[in-house]
Amino acid sequence: MPQQEVIVKRLLALASSALFVVAAVCFAVPGYAAAPATTLNWQPWSDAAFAQARREHKFVLLDLEAVWCHWCHVMDEKTYANPAVIKLLNSRYVMVRVDQDARPDISKRYEDYGWPATVVFDADGQEIVKRRGFLPPMMMTSMLKAIIKDPSPIHYAEDEPIREFAADSALSAELRADLQKRFVAAHDFKTGAFPRDKKFIDRDSVEYALSRARHGDATAEKIARQTLDAEINIIDPVWGGAYQYSTDGDWAHPHFEKIMQIQADAVRVYALAYAQYNDPAYLKAATDIAHFVEAFLLSPEGAFYVSQDADLVKGEHSAEYFALGDAERRKLGIPAIDRHIYARENGWMIASLAQLYSLTGEARYLEEAQRAARWILANRALPGGGFRHDAVDAAGPYLEDTLAMGRACLELYAATADRSWLTYAAAAARFIDRNFRADLRERRQPGYYPVAAMGKAAGGAALKPRQDADGNIAVVRFANLLAYYSGDEAYRKIADNAMRYLATPKVARMRLTDPGILLADEELAAPPTHLAIVGRKDDGNAEALFAAALRYPAAYRRIEWWDRREGAMPNPDVQYPELDRPAAFVCTDHSCSLPVFAAADMQKLLVDLAH
Repeated sequence: MPQQEVIVKRLLALASSALFVVAAVCFAVPGYAAAPATTLNWQPWSDAAFAQARREHKFVLLDLEAVWCHWCHVMDEKTYANPAVIKLLNSRYVMVRVDQDARPDISKRYEDYGWPATVVFDADGQEIVKRRGFLPPMMMTSMLKAIIKDPSPIHYAEDEPIREFAADSALSAELRADLQKRFVAAHDFKTGAFPRDKKFIDRDSVEYALSRARHGDATAEKIARQTLDAEINIIDPVWGGAYQYSTDGDWAHPHFEKIMQIQADAVRVYALAYAQYNDPAYLKAATDIAHFVEAFLLSPEGAFYVSQDADLVKGEHSAEYFALGDAERRKLGIPAIDRHIYARENGWMIASLAQLYSLTGEARYLEEAQRAARWILANRALPGGGFRHDAVDAAGPYLEDTLAMGRACLELYAATADRSWLTYAAAAARFIDRNFRADLRERRQPGYYPVAAMGKAAGGAALKPRQDADGNIAVVRFANLLAYYSGDEAYRKIADNAMRYLATPKVARMRLTDPGILLADEELAAPPTHLAIVGRKDDGNAEALFAAALRYPAAYRRIEWWDRREGAMPNPDVQYPELDRPAAFVCTDHSCSLPVFAAADMQKLLVDLAH
């Protein structure tokens, strides 16, 4: 092989590493862009694509992109419309295009490489090269030619299997201290958020910082408030809604896509921050984002759409458009809305709206959350407690859909004390354990996979799913809290199983910092603050006490309303006295308060407890 081809190929590998981040990358959450008007013949991800590649002695090129992604549009216009690129692709490649919002299995596997992400396989499904972000035509042609001359796979560090997992479900003291140190070191104390070119709000970082701040950690409080204050700069001042990120290492150069996960995460952390600090700016941020979701991403059926595009005209940066007022924007048109209705995205938003209702008392948020949840239950539920992603899925089931809806139902139970929501949450947890456990594939391996072990194949027989930290973090936090609400230790075992994967040092140290693992570890180590209302649900005083309890400023909490007419509590771990009027009780690790009879006294008690 000529030396210059070796150099080209190794440079391509380096450019895919964390040391060389292409500026034109759409980071974030998992979309679909229509095929550009070229002679390229895009097809969906399937075994048929690999069969064609074997038959025609070709490679398979996967273009994994998002409908909302500006640089995906640019790549369509600049790269995939280039005659030299078209000629190379048509001669030696089978072209596959995937909507990464529609395929969580493939999206989770390659999320560190997009969006757009470009992955090339041999005909047997073995990865040859993975590239992140926008590839200009010259770079693309160089890569395609290098692969044709030398198709040997490039080795990537993340491809190394983990051979030994943690024996315990708790972080070791050394690993916990290391992650805490890295959490602080990963914050930009000049501008907020991570010290990177792209500035965005990371939900777990802010939530962990808020939790530590409640324990008196001044550094954590600065991390939380600095990032929350800065993020307000990339909330659309006209329509509301949080842009995905800002470039140039500041908060003044937003990319304008509005993705459901970004909206749900921001609503959640701003609601928690408002409850903790009573800062009206945080309440405004949460409600402005919720207003955008209501106005642009709420379907007539009551469920939620996926995203709004970054560009009014695909491929053209929209700074001038988003600088306009409402009337001027609408004269020009509205960026495209992805009108798919996915269980996962709905679960994210339902949970956040239920929390926003709890912490503000604004009834419409609860109404919207319940209406969306009922639609998903009616249209996306699977037998046994799980959920499809879309009306029809090409693969799956996917962990994230059932996990998001399970947590959403648990949040709705906390917000309403309606036991049907707890039943749905419990069924979702059981479905997860039956279908996604890692040991269904690999003996004695802890944790959960992003796609069901017995589900339909993802296409390309050699492409096996991989575990990821985010899914297991969410499993720990959901199942652990469910164990306290239900009193069923089976859910605690689910949480322990996921935490053993996360407590493995190689997993925990995969990224610069992972406050989500610290949150999961913190919650697994101690019970949530338990707030219980005892009284009839048609009693106004009991209603007032319950509303006061909902305003407790923490995500990790157990809130219940016991009307004795409904029978025993789901988890009767506290024996409450018989009283002649409604009362509230607040229980921590080893003790419960005296009964509280007035909502004002309850509010004062919770303020004292929060501090």
